Amino acid sequence: MCFTLTAARSNSPTRIIQSQNSDGVWAVTSLDDDVFVVRCSSQSIQVYDAVTFTLKRQIAVPTLGPWPHDITACTRNKCLYLSDYYQCNVRRVEVAGSNAVKKIWPVASGPAGLSVNKAFNLVVTCCGANFLQEYTTHGTLVREICLQAGVTSPWHAVQLSTGDYVVSQHKLLGVVSVVGVDGQVVHSYGQSETSDVGQMEFSRSLAVTKNDDILVADEGNNRILSISRSTGCVQELAVSVDGGIQSPYGLCLDESRDRLFIGEWGGQHRLLVFDCVTATP
Repeated sequence: MCFTLTAARSNSPTRIIQSQNSDGVWAVTSLDDDVFVVRCSSQSIQVYDAVTFTLKRQIAVPTLGPWPHDITACTRNKCLYLSDYYQCNVRRVEVAGSNAVKKIWPVASGPAGLSVNKAFNLVVTCCGANFLQEYTTHGTLVREICLQAGVTSPWHAVQLSTGDYVVSQHKLLGVVSVVGVDGQVVHSYGQSETSDVGQMEFSRSLAVTKNDDILVADEGNNRILSISRSTGCVQELAVSVDGGIQSPYGLCLDESRDRLFIGEWGGQHRLLVFDCVTATP
């Protein structure tokens, strides 16, 4: 059976966090009891309580460019990482204290998606350079993966338990590929051969379960897709939202709380929160 995510009581969001200033959601992540949200053209990170979803505070990020496309959290180093697409750098941000930005370092062209891998290093997907770059938490380059034929316009990469990386490609004919550390394509998912979901368009953020199943923000089609690594099946995630999901951009799966976050770039610029979300075989 294909991989699906289902809400225990309904497929409607548990919470809907509306934009206060009509700015779309670039990215969302969670760490401990906090949820962190980055919106378009903002030089701050919104911090919400993970239980009540009240806005607790904002972390100022001075000199941040207008396109902070992603944010991710490291559970070991207790910090956040923020990409700055326009200025081609990455910032390490502390979650407590007054001096939030502890480190800024340059990366290759077009840093878009961020993730933390099994070694607790930061993986930066450099869209403009067609690279994946891996850095320590202090900004030291560990390795650079040059993506080979079959992968262009990479947007987000997450390491699988096998050591390979799943990479979304942000282009009209969207593709999600699994690549090895040599940059060669191991497998690709585009238009599903086992369902009628059709072709992806401008695939953005990814989320990966502990079993290596994959969620994709299919921005151009206003939906979230799920991919079963064991069967290769691609399905549309069944969610019920007033007006439908509009240009999903940010995606975060918090398996510790059985919770899924979807950030909208378009429409009402909402942050959609789904509780009681579990993976079923």
